[in-house]
Amino acid sequence: MKLPGNLRFTINEKLYLKDPESSELGRNILKHSIILIDEIGFEAFTFKKLGECIGSNESSIYRYFENKHRLLLYISSWYWSWLEYRMLLAIQNIDDSLEKLHRVVFEVTSEVKDDVRTEYIDEAILNRIIISEYSKAFLTKEVDKENKDGFFLVYKKVISIIADIITEVKPEYKYSKSLASSVVVGALNQHFIKQHFKTITDFCEPGKDVPSFYIETLDKILL
Repeated sequence: MKLPGNLRFTINEKLYLKDPESSELGRNILKHSIILIDEIGFEAFTFKKLGECIGSNESSIYRYFENKHRLLLYISSWYWSWLEYRMLLAIQNIDDSLEKLHRVVFEVTSEVKDDVRTEYIDEAILNRIIISEYSKAFLTKEVDKENKDGFFLVYKKVISIIADIITEVKPEYKYSKSLASSVVVGALNQHFIKQHFKTITDFCEPGKDVPSFYIETLDKILL
């Protein structure tokens, strides 16, 4: 497992027309699109509103992204790349398989704080978008073509890392991929429920949190 030398990640080139990380305007598009989507929601978000926010013409944003769906896929890919980096960093030089599993699950299921090493991306805000909006990136008629084009590759890599470690812990367990994807998707759902449907979750109570729930659940299944 190789760690990237810095916190700039390689994003699928088919998602953009011009690399947004290559210019100040592009980086502003990323920074303020995350803030604006968090404030008003993806449905209400438009390039016209983003242009007004950053003081730029709507047409200039279209030079970077074909449409807002591609922008959502881009920032989502950036998030999963950052999370993959965090996971690999957490298990670097760790030999015990169960300890590795606990660490990657903790990274995937914990509340996210802003990483100060990324100047124009606020991961805490981006995490809120992933929790509330990420399903809109793939619940489309084009999902199979976009999957074939590799738009969800990093998301699937995150799940594969967990699945591989589950297999290390218990090689005879038959459902490692299903269990790993259930952890990733389930954690996003639990954070959403914690924010919006407090009466049907335990995680608003002191001493109860999402990472502990999933680590305890995995231990009971695998040990």
